[in-house]
Amino acid sequence: STRDENLSEHSLDTAFFMHALLSLHNRRFLTPGEEPLDLGTGVLLAIYHDAAEILTGDLPTPVKYFSAEISEAYKAVEAASCQSLLDLLPADLREDYAPYLLPAGAYTRYLPYLKAADRFSALVKCMEETRQGNFEFRRAAAQTREAISAMALPEADCFLRDFIPAFEKTLDELQTQEDF
Repeated sequence: STRDENLSEHSLDTAFFMHALLSLHNRRFLTPGEEPLDLGTGVLLAIYHDAAEILTGDLPTPVKYFSAEISEAYKAVEAASCQSLLDLLPADLREDYAPYLLPAGAYTRYLPYLKAADRFSALVKCMEETRQGNFEFRRAAAQTREAISAMALPEADCFLRDFIPAFEKTLDELQTQEDF
């Protein structure tokens, strides 16, 4: 890559995308009788979604998902890493972090949006690299777009259609764009 991205940048970008996706869900795609998703909960899940990498480092996506066995083993390593992070905290604070480091049952509704937000972060990184002349990222961008579309998540489709094109424009182009 032309510019390294650190974990904090990636997590914040993912949180921004998570907020947008949950806002779209609550404003445009909420079904009658369905409880809105809490934006704060979603943003915190996104902030902590890769916290395991503080201890494990980042494993490239093609390696992480090379096989079901590797993927399952890596999930176990991530869970152990998150538990280690929790264990480093004072006991009286652990329950405030545990739901975000080790999300479970109550947060199941958020997980598809978190996966989409993470993919949008990767897509924008690929787009930035390509714009800088690093064409090694063109294929990854196309694959990431396909993966987002394959999720069949209406909020992600909407974001991909209505908002991602703005990431391909300069600030000057955005400021003069009439329909934005």
